Amino acid sequence: MFKQLYKQRVEIAQIIEDHTGRDGTQRTAIPSLFFSRYSNDTGPNYGVHNPSLCIVVQGMKEVMLSQERFQYGPADYLIASVNLPISGQVTEASPEDPYLALKLEFTPIEILEVLLEYQIGIDKKEKAKRGMYVCKIEQSLLDAVTRLAQLLNNPKDIKVLAPLIRKEIIYRVLQGEYGEMLKQIAIEGSFTNQISDVIEHIMNNYEKPFKIEELAEIANMSVSSLHRHFKEITAMSPIQFQKQLRLQEARGLLLSESADAADVAFRVGYESPSQFSREYSRMFGLPPKEDVKRLRDNQDKTINL
Repeated sequence: MFKQLYKQRVEIAQIIEDHTGRDGTQRTAIPSLFFSRYSNDTGPNYGVHNPSLCIVVQGMKEVMLSQERFQYGPADYLIASVNLPISGQVTEASPEDPYLALKLEFTPIEILEVLLEYQIGIDKKEKAKRGMYVCKIEQSLLDAVTRLAQLLNNPKDIKVLAPLIRKEIIYRVLQGEYGEMLKQIAIEGSFTNQISDVIEHIMNNYEKPFKIEELAEIANMSVSSLHRHFKEITAMSPIQFQKQLRLQEARGLLLSESADAADVAFRVGYESPSQFSREYSRMFGLPPKEDVKRLRDNQDKTINL
């Protein structure tokens, strides 16, 4: 079994190399399938991790969700069942053995289709659990992922076969050790499904203030239940979730627009530029101006290399 797993990882690694050719994360011809390649360790990259399956075939990666650390490599896979603000960094990579990985995004509707089509049992009363986890990879799952990646070498087969293999991959994950946790995102009325509605609302309105009672109404929960289930799933409170979204967006604006920090602070919902600067420094390690300079210097070094 271990020999077969190794063989499949080597094959996927070669496909990723063949279809990337440079460092970074890139789309593939298969909808919602992305390849990543990095020749060196990276610093923390901040963003929202959407519902997806992530598999590393070479190297190691670390993801931070609030104060929780998720490490995974070629023997594992990572699942995110809801949108989560995270930081991630490649911790093992070199020019000789670059970090190689893939991400397959999915939606609650796709999960529900698999549940219904294969008549997989569901429990609406399942306790809310963390929306991210790392699990040991099974050969059946890696086999399906290998066949999906192989379609890139036969583009004419993608339209017909990719949707079928995607369903198989979701099925394999649902049958895995933490499959019950993934089911809940697709089940109307489950705690995870209700909290995902709140997450969507915050993401669409991150720059606006909100009352916790409004979020509780969206989730159809009491305020205390909302707090408890939201933190169980996301590892943070709704306010902390919103703050991370605001700061991530502010960093992107500062880097892309050369905008003034005070102006950006107001645009993402802060009323006090000084508070914005303090919280920005706490999250990214430097005040806005110095952090953006560091990021641009690093970009220039990468280009020069």
